[in-house]
Amino acid sequence: MKPLANIVALIPAYNEEESIGATIQALFRQDRVPDRIVVIPNGCSDRTAEIARSYLVDKSRLIVMELPKLEHKKSEALNRAWQAYGQAADLIICLDADTILPENAVAEWEKEFAADDTLGGSSSKFTMLGHNFWTRLQRSEFAKWTDTALRRGYTTVLAGTGCAISNKALHEVVDTTERKGPWSYDSQVEDFELTYKIRELGYRCQVSPMVRAYTDSMTNVRALWGQRMKWQVGTVEDLMALGVNKLTRIDWWQQFIGLFMAFIRVLWISVLTIQAALGELSFGVFWWMCVPLFFAVGEGLMSLRIPHRDKIDILMGFTILPSEIFATVRSAWFVAAWVEVLWSKLTGGRKDRWELQYKAEGSTVRPSVPLKVLGGN
Repeated sequence: MKPLANIVALIPAYNEEESIGATIQALFRQDRVPDRIVVIPNGCSDRTAEIARSYLVDKSRLIVMELPKLEHKKSEALNRAWQAYGQAADLIICLDADTILPENAVAEWEKEFAADDTLGGSSSKFTMLGHNFWTRLQRSEFAKWTDTALRRGYTTVLAGTGCAISNKALHEVVDTTERKGPWSYDSQVEDFELTYKIRELGYRCQVSPMVRAYTDSMTNVRALWGQRMKWQVGTVEDLMALGVNKLTRIDWWQQFIGLFMAFIRVLWISVLTIQAALGELSFGVFWWMCVPLFFAVGEGLMSLRIPHRDKIDILMGFTILPSEIFATVRSAWFVAAWVEVLWSKLTGGRKDRWELQYKAEGSTVRPSVPLKVLGGN
């Protein structure tokens, strides 16, 4: 197995002064340090660029490519950095500026791509650390996502949180789309669209069985809503543009399930309300004890697979109420996103979900993540 000669890490950053230092440090601590690390502060109004430049010990390895506020935001930042520093690479690693990679990450990705020419992209198993109520729910959510993707053997999204992509595949995307770089300016979820293009070329995209990454969570409903509305609106827009085919059918199915579960929740509340109004509300043992107990056991067993779990994570799983709260909020953003997309189709207007997410994330609190406590797998 021949090692890859050139690995380049791209880190777009928007107002990430609290986290960019740890992200850079984690890359320099790698068993296999990337040959070039490109930090791309774009439109920052804080000290992100200044802090990144403080790590310029080896100027041949670390580059700070500071840019003004870009029209196409993260996608344009990535494309400019790829054009300037990434075109000759064998492997491109994409990281959010609040992502920390354990020391084994780059070496494991290198092994995966060196061993398989058909591998187009490998996403990390990303998780969140912290004790916030919403952080715990997101940690559980992404544990389920990871297990599902590993069991399925592929992923439809190479998460920009932390992933590695074959540069050969990126060049082919550019050649076949004739756009300025691999990342689309039309999509609000550039990771999903790019993954589709890579898979369309015949490459495999997977969640790495070996590489974990740690990232910030949304610590309140406002921040979570802003993030997920961008993800969901962007995904629906892309699916409507791509249509139904063998590469999108599982994503369409997930949309159907999400909307169906929202309908079931509304129907259940409506039936209970009507029964209460008619004085016919009854509390049968089956519906009020057996069914919740069944789902509580399922959620509880799943909580045993959450990375870095503690007793509270397990308790939240077996009591089911926290996961039901999260599921209800999730149903709400599924419905809201579909309404927004369909309305935009009728009116021709489109919200800038990037800006709305930035504003919402301003209310979240970043936990500190000690580098030494992170495990590899």
